[in-house]
Amino acid sequence: MKPIAVAIDGPSGAGKSTIARAVAARLGFVYVDTGAMYRTIGLAVCRAGVPLGDTAGILPVLPGLSVSLRYQDGVQHVLLGGEDVSDYIRTPEMSKYASFVSAVPEVRAFLLDTQRDMARTHSVVMDGRDIGTVILPDAAVKIFLTASPEARAQRRYLELRQKGETVTQDEVLADMRQRDRDDSTRAQAPLRQAADAVLVDTSELTLEQSMDAVEAVIRRTLEGQR
Repeated sequence: MKPIAVAIDGPSGAGKSTIARAVAARLGFVYVDTGAMYRTIGLAVCRAGVPLGDTAGILPVLPGLSVSLRYQDGVQHVLLGGEDVSDYIRTPEMSKYASFVSAVPEVRAFLLDTQRDMARTHSVVMDGRDIGTVILPDAAVKIFLTASPEARAQRRYLELRQKGETVTQDEVLADMRQRDRDDSTRAQAPLRQAADAVLVDTSELTLEQSMDAVEAVIRRTLEGQR
């Protein structure tokens, strides 16, 4: 059976990773978190002492990098040179670095083949900013998952507080809006809804309702293509 690709795009904090992971498990597909890959490169760049905005400083870091995904007991782990960095990449600082490095063409090219190879060999649910527009333009199902900035900031704030981060909700909202501006206005693969993507707004939905809504779109779309 030919592998099926599901592309889920949307802004930061929309719950793409959580929802895509859960829906992939329900469908028996492989979940691919491209955002984690960019965060991992951002971590490597940060560790190399490259400041935000120094695009030229990124390029010498790339050749020596090894970024991979490993699944253990149904949980995705992100490896940087063999080191599990899954926890280190989920901080506000790494969100900024992810947005920074993802705008660099050389970084996107570095990861592109890896991401497409996964979709060629497995049925996948892949989430990110430009999956349906650039990475997998021929995906069988495309979804643009979004929510209001306020709803996304509230969710991210609670997540960070649970991890022990000292942040305010206003700070998280400001970071969220800045990330939205950066992602939607960058020259390289800006965040936008693909023309053939289905819009799913989760502002007023619980997590479980959001998962159900996304799964329903996928099943309905695949059924319509038979």
